[in-house]
Amino acid sequence: MSEFLIGSYPWFKAIHIIAVMSWMAGLLYLPRLFVYHVEVELNSIEDHRFQVMERRLLRAIMNPAMVVSYIFGILLILTPGIVDWSSGWIWLKILAILVLTGCHHAMGKWRKDLAEGTNRKSQRYFRVANEVPTISMIIIVIMVVVKPF
Repeated sequence: MSEFLIGSYPWFKAIHIIAVMSWMAGLLYLPRLFVYHVEVELNSIEDHRFQVMERRLLRAIMNPAMVVSYIFGILLILTPGIVDWSSGWIWLKILAILVLTGCHHAMGKWRKDLAEGTNRKSQRYFRVANEVPTISMIIIVIMVVVKPF
């Protein structure tokens, strides 16, 4: 098994990076859609258009990208010699991944609230929420590339 993981490592890494880029695109764009969505009249043509855009982004892009990111990320960390578990960077990276996952699920809830007309969050709330994935992404990239500790 370890020979397979080692031999497949470059492919797994490439697929992981592609999936993470797709997931991050959604995590950065969906809250921006929410910012504009809260400005439109409930049950208007624009409201329904935003509902379709948000649902498709979440279900067709973000959900599959998150699953593929996790699958290939796990395969990468199972590859012998890749991760030094005594280093602190990997643990901070994992924490940031959990934050991204929490953001993903929160966005799914907010999408449902907007679709059902029960949203109570403001445009400002969604603008601030949009920063959490950005900060998490910066932390992850620094941990993986620099490995500061």
